[in-house]
Amino acid sequence: MSTSKGKATNGNAATDPYELPWVEKYRPKVLDDVVGNSDTIERLKVIARDGNCPHLIISGLPGIGKTTSIHCLAHQLLGDAYKEGVLELNASDERGIEVVRTKIKQFAQKKVTLPPGRHKIVILDEADSMTPGAQQALRRTMEIFSNTTRFCLACNMSNKIIEPIQSRCAILRYAKLRDQEILKRLLEICEEEDVKYNDDGLTALIFTSEGDMRQAINNLQSTFSGFGFVSGDNVFKICDQPHPIVVQAAIRSCLKGDVDEALGKIKELWDQGYSAVDIVVTLFRVVKTFDEVPEYTKLEFIKEIGFTHMRILEGVGTLVQLAGLVARLCKMNHKPELFKV
Repeated sequence: MSTSKGKATNGNAATDPYELPWVEKYRPKVLDDVVGNSDTIERLKVIARDGNCPHLIISGLPGIGKTTSIHCLAHQLLGDAYKEGVLELNASDERGIEVVRTKIKQFAQKKVTLPPGRHKIVILDEADSMTPGAQQALRRTMEIFSNTTRFCLACNMSNKIIEPIQSRCAILRYAKLRDQEILKRLLEICEEEDVKYNDDGLTALIFTSEGDMRQAINNLQSTFSGFGFVSGDNVFKICDQPHPIVVQAAIRSCLKGDVDEALGKIKELWDQGYSAVDIVVTLFRVVKTFDEVPEYTKLEFIKEIGFTHMRILEGVGTLVQLAGLVARLCKMNHKPELFKV
């Protein structure tokens, strides 16, 4: 077990009611501090250095640094004029045509003193939630005010942004963060906040975050606040997800063709109150990274789990569905003649 012996610069954040959430406290301020997607970040650094920022669309999964990157870029471009020169809107809240016609247009028309050669910046978070009408209005606004204002859109799926806007923007795609990248930042925060942890705890945080840095940091803070120690069991209690150890045991039983044993493990999770979706999603995530399953078998298992997931999402979320899945996984690894009547 490896336990951190860090120095807490601001006291224990878990006991200070006025402390910022760690996800905000440790949000990067400059592009050099942004974790992951190094090639894309390098392109943003070039833009920050040259000063001529194009309209941007940054797309990717939640919690991987899209909005943070745009804020860092804006800080480096505008310096002290950041507060006056940036308008941030969350398009999932303010996504109608009126927002484009009033807030955005008024900001674009506003006179602001900026460093030479710099532009005002409009940051649109969750831009793929904007209505088609608002996107059409935005396209015209981008054209009219392009000499004074640049638009930076962050979205989960760039294909939900209309083509005319996409063609006016440089599109950057962010990949999911790697486990090592998340681990590095978690260790830095543990050191800074004097968080006690063990290796299982960090592994559990990485497993539950699925490449989402924001989720990983929130889970770290929640676990430390709730238990004072970050262990695997504590993380899974906080995140309320089926424990991968139980799921691994079920998969091992499937590999041996032991239906009763495998079903017993799944029933154990079911009796703990987990839904069919919780169980089947954890099954998928465990199988995907489980070294004990041969590669070909892994692909076959994932295919069966995918079919079951689809049926559950269609409304058939019963224990019978999970039992059927377990039976098919067991049958896959056994000779057909054993199943003949």
